[in-house]
Amino acid sequence: MKVLLVGSGGVGEAVAAIAKRRDPKREWLHRLVLADSSLDRAREVAGKLGEPERFPAERVDASRKQEIVALANKHEVELILNACAPNLNMPIFDAAFEAGCNYMDMAMSLSERHPSEPYARTHVKLGDLQYAKSGEWEKRGLLALCGSGVEPGLSDVFARYAADKLFDELHELGVRDGANLSVEGYEVAFGFSIWTTIEECLNPPIIWEREKGWFTTEPFSEPELFEFPEGIGPLEVVNVEHEEVIQMPRYLADRGLKRVTFKYALGEEFIRVLKTLRSLGLDRTATIRVGDVEVSPRDVVAAAAPNPARIGEAMKGKTAAGLWARGLKDGLERSLYLYQVADNEQCMRELGCQAVVAQTAFNPVIMLELLAAGTWSGAGVHNPEAFPAEPFLQRMESYGFPPGMVEMDSDYRRARDARALREGW
Repeated sequence: MKVLLVGSGGVGEAVAAIAKRRDPKREWLHRLVLADSSLDRAREVAGKLGEPERFPAERVDASRKQEIVALANKHEVELILNACAPNLNMPIFDAAFEAGCNYMDMAMSLSERHPSEPYARTHVKLGDLQYAKSGEWEKRGLLALCGSGVEPGLSDVFARYAADKLFDELHELGVRDGANLSVEGYEVAFGFSIWTTIEECLNPPIIWEREKGWFTTEPFSEPELFEFPEGIGPLEVVNVEHEEVIQMPRYLADRGLKRVTFKYALGEEFIRVLKTLRSLGLDRTATIRVGDVEVSPRDVVAAAAPNPARIGEAMKGKTAAGLWARGLKDGLERSLYLYQVADNEQCMRELGCQAVVAQTAFNPVIMLELLAAGTWSGAGVHNPEAFPAEPFLQRMESYGFPPGMVEMDSDYRRARDARALREGW
């Protein structure tokens, strides 16, 4: 497979490093073109990989569809992998369609707030612009595999696995993210795309319930304490806008699903910073005049904050991404947490990339491998829930990102433990 990777920032670099380590003999990934708005950055990443013919560097303006099409045609790629912020999704998505390529991204097209009731009703939801074109992609026999990072992405694979293998009936799905990461020398640092973090944390969070459908709330709503595994411990999580709340009901509503949420442990200090940015208007994307130039306040914040791709050496701790699921198994209530924990020290040692971007990047590489092998296939605009989860989960440990599961206190767990005691397990 030949792939055009649009975006060579932290996640893009991690994608390339993981792909090279996974397929050193080019058995399924023959070329990965590293494209970025900064040719110097693309060349920097290519230089680290040391195979200029397999990992060539190119410059591209990802907001210009025709530049992407020309690059895809130049290298005769079969798939375009979008590793840019989601505000660039549509030109990259449309470029893949025009070039006749399959497509992957790690976050779906942006939402738009309801004009009069932003904290109660949806308007344009995450992914709506892409889902609307699914029929066109299907007619051409092309696949757009959207929301294919860690979240969205891995959590959606976990949801499909839970529905198929762990529950007879699913009642509630809740993505729960938390970390004990710290960055030495920085009071506030973003572990992921700064632009995207501001977007999703300050937008009205979205919730799905069977009786109400999709609706929104105030940012940072419904705080709860969640116990994260592998030494991270209890953290307060709050509602955040995220694609899983759109994706999971589209595919799994018929499994008895009643509610879907996404909650993230942002921490009091980080929430305070986000609220300050909002109160000052520094979260805005529309440009303002400063002297003789037009600038976007959010772009200024992103430029001034520590670059997530450069803070790995100063970062310590672990990050957990996972899915809490509740439902019925063998007629009994069951509750569990499926997760992946990435340790920053290990990620830096093995990949040269910090934990947050590495944990995001391994998922699309597994999906590329599954597509190259024909294990996953299809046409139209889809999410990971559309495909069998087991082939993905079977590869996670060999990639260095093993999955875990915590069986929470429930009737099912107590019955299982009692049975094990009786049978001398």
